[in-house]
Amino acid sequence: MSGSNGSAIGIAFVVYVSTNIDDLLILAVFFADLRMRAGAVIVGRFIGLAVLVLASAAAALLALAVPEGWIALLGCVPLFLGLRLLPALLDRRGDGDNGGEEPGTAAAQGTLQRGFIAQALAVAGVTLANGGDNLGVYIPLFATAPQAIAIYVAVFAVMTAAWCALGYAIVNNPLIGSRIRRHGHVLLPVVLISLGLYILSGAAVLIR
Repeated sequence: MSGSNGSAIGIAFVVYVSTNIDDLLILAVFFADLRMRAGAVIVGRFIGLAVLVLASAAAALLALAVPEGWIALLGCVPLFLGLRLLPALLDRRGDGDNGGEEPGTAAAQGTLQRGFIAQALAVAGVTLANGGDNLGVYIPLFATAPQAIAIYVAVFAVMTAAWCALGYAIVNNPLIGSRIRRHGHVLLPVVLISLGLYILSGAAVLIR
C-alpha cells in the first residue's frame, strides 16, 4: 500500500508541474503588480485550482468528457481583464508619468482595486481560464485511479502553496525582482491579453 501511495504522490507531482509551468509566470506577474494584494493572489490561486480539481473529479466519477473547444471560451476572462487594464496603461504613457500617481490608478481601479475578494476572484478566473490542459490531464488521471484522488488533491494543494511561494520569491529576488516590479503594471495586461487570445484560439474547432 505504501508503494502505491508513493507512486501516486510521484505521479501527482509530475502532473502538477507539467500542467502548471505557465501558471508560475502568471503568478509572478500578479505578484509584481503593486495593485494586487499578495494574499488575494494566493487565495485566488487556491480557489481556481480547487474548482478545476472538483470539476475534474466530478467528470471522472460520472464518466463525462469536456467537449473539445468549449473550455477554450474561458479565454474571454483574462482577455477581458487585460483589456480593462490596457486604457490605464496607455493613459499613463501618454501623461509621461508626471501625475505622480501609482501605475494604472485610473481605469484599472475598477478591476484590480475593488478589494480583496474581487482580486482573489480575478486570479481564480484567470486560473480557470488557463486550466484547459489541467482538465485534459486530471479527468483521465482521476478516472483511472479514483482511489488515489485524495492523494492527488493533497499533493496539488501542497504544490499550489509551493508555486505561490516560488512566484513571490521570483518577484522579490534582489537581482531581478526590482525590474519585474518596475514593469509589473505593463506586464500584467500584456500577459492577460496574450493568454486570453491563446486560449480562445482553441475554440476554433467550434466553427469548423
